[in-house]
Amino acid sequence: LSHAASAFFPSPFKDAVILTLDGVGEWATSTIGIGNENNIEIKKEINFPHSLGLLYSSFTYYLGFKVNSGEYKVMGLAPYGKPIYKNLIKEELIDLKSDGSYRLNTKYFDFATGAKMINKKFEKLFNKKRRDPKKDKLENFHMDIASSIQHVLEEVVLLICKYLKKKFKLDNLCLAGGVALNCVANG
Repeated sequence: LSHAASAFFPSPFKDAVILTLDGVGEWATSTIGIGNENNIEIKKEINFPHSLGLLYSSFTYYLGFKVNSGEYKVMGLAPYGKPIYKNLIKEELIDLKSDGSYRLNTKYFDFATGAKMINKKFEKLFNKKRRDPKKDKLENFHMDIASSIQHVLEEVVLLICKYLKKKFKLDNLCLAGGVALNCVANG
């Protein structure tokens, strides 16, 4: 609700659909709300551990960058690669529905129960261990991974936005949350 308010109340809109996409805030990771005048009503939410932000941060970690601060590096690395792992991500890591709702396949992630973002199954899926930034250089593989997760993120965000336009028939959209900082997806 705080994220939704931070986007809607300073906006110039009388009414808007409000989409928050985050790692996690309390338990909600994604919310859909409607703002009207001085009121916000949350209509739908997706809860932890299912999270676009944590999915993207898992790739941040896998690529050897610091979680919650290195995501911009993944976004910046993406245009140098090809999204050759996009289908694998969609087949194995995220169950995406036609309205943009999703669930993560938690068997590949340890952020809910462990001290790391990913586990050995995640590394095995891509046939490569997590990049150690102290000794491993960035390779084409890493660029392709970044491109793939960026494309998946953009696809999910666009799918959600198309669904919101169709369902609520409002012209205004407010975005908030860490995922909303992905300027490429916003574009």
